[in-house]
Amino acid sequence: MTLTQLEYTLAVAEEGNFTQAAEKCFVTQPTLSMQVQKLEEELGVKLFNRNTKPIALTPIGKKILIQAKTIVEEAKRMDDIVSMEKGEVKGDFNLGIIPTVMPTLLPLFLNNFIKKYPKVKLNIEELTTEAIVEKLTQGKLDAGIAATPLDNPRLIEKPLYYEPFVGYTPKSHPLAKLEKLTLEDVEKIDVLVLEDGHCFRDHVLKLCQTTRISKSFDLKSGSFETLIHLANEGMGMTLLPYLQTQNLSNDNKENLRHFESPEPAREISIIFTKSQLKLPVIEVLSESIEGIIRGAIKFDNIRLITPN
Repeated sequence: MTLTQLEYTLAVAEEGNFTQAAEKCFVTQPTLSMQVQKLEEELGVKLFNRNTKPIALTPIGKKILIQAKTIVEEAKRMDDIVSMEKGEVKGDFNLGIIPTVMPTLLPLFLNNFIKKYPKVKLNIEELTTEAIVEKLTQGKLDAGIAATPLDNPRLIEKPLYYEPFVGYTPKSHPLAKLEKLTLEDVEKIDVLVLEDGHCFRDHVLKLCQTTRISKSFDLKSGSFETLIHLANEGMGMTLLPYLQTQNLSNDNKENLRHFESPEPAREISIIFTKSQLKLPVIEVLSESIEGIIRGAIKFDNIRLITPN
C-alpha cells in the first residue's frame, strides 16, 4: 500500500470517474486504474462499483476511504511540520475569500506574492463566510479571508485591514446634495443591498440600524455593479466597500459620498484553525496584503461595524 495509491483512490471517489480522476492527478487513466486495482488486490476487497455512473464506493470502500483520507492528510501534515520548523515558505496552500473582497483585493497582491514566493502554490476559491468556516474545520482550506469578528472558538482571526463604507448617491438622490454622510442620514431612507448570504448585507443593515430595504421589488443579486446600475436608474442609493469604489468610472465616482469621521468600516481578517501548521505561508501572506493595503486605504479614524 502506498500514499500514491491512496491519493488516486481518493481522486476516483471525489470525481466518480477514472478518466477525470487521472486528469486531476496528472497521470494517464491506465496508470491510475492499475494503482487502484493493486490496492484492491492487496486489501482483498472491491472499493468501487464500476457498473454505476458515476462510479460509486462499495460499503467497505466507504469505510476504507475514511481511513485513507486520514492517512493522506496526516502525511501532508508531516511535511507541514518540517516546513514550519525550518521556516520554509512553500507548498500547496488552499485559500478561501469572500465574494465582496476577492475581486478588489486579489488584483492588489496576487501578482507580487507569486513572484516573491514562487514555491507556494495558491489554490484560491471564492466562498461565502459560512462555506469558508465549514471548509476550514473540515481541513479543506488552510486559511480564509473574511469579514470579522466571527466569534468562533475554533478559529484564529488576524485582522489585515479596516475598509470604510462609502455611500453611492446619484445626482437625483436627496443625499447627493450633502458633502458628507452621517449614520442618521442613511437611517431615514431605503437602501439597495446585496442578497441574503453576503456578510456585507448584514454590515449595511447593522450600520443603518434598520431593515429598510426597497420593498418595491425583490432583488437577489450578489453584484455591486447591479446595485450601482439600479441606483443610476433612480431606484435608490447603496453603500459600497471602499476598495470597490476605486474601480468606478470618473462619472460614477462623482456620486460617491464619504461618511463624517469616524467613518464606519468593516474588519477584514485572515482566519485559520488553531491546529494550522502552514503558519509560515500565513505569515508572509498577511504581510503581503498588509503592505499593499497600507498604500490603498488611508483612513485613521474609523468606527468598526460588526454584523453580530
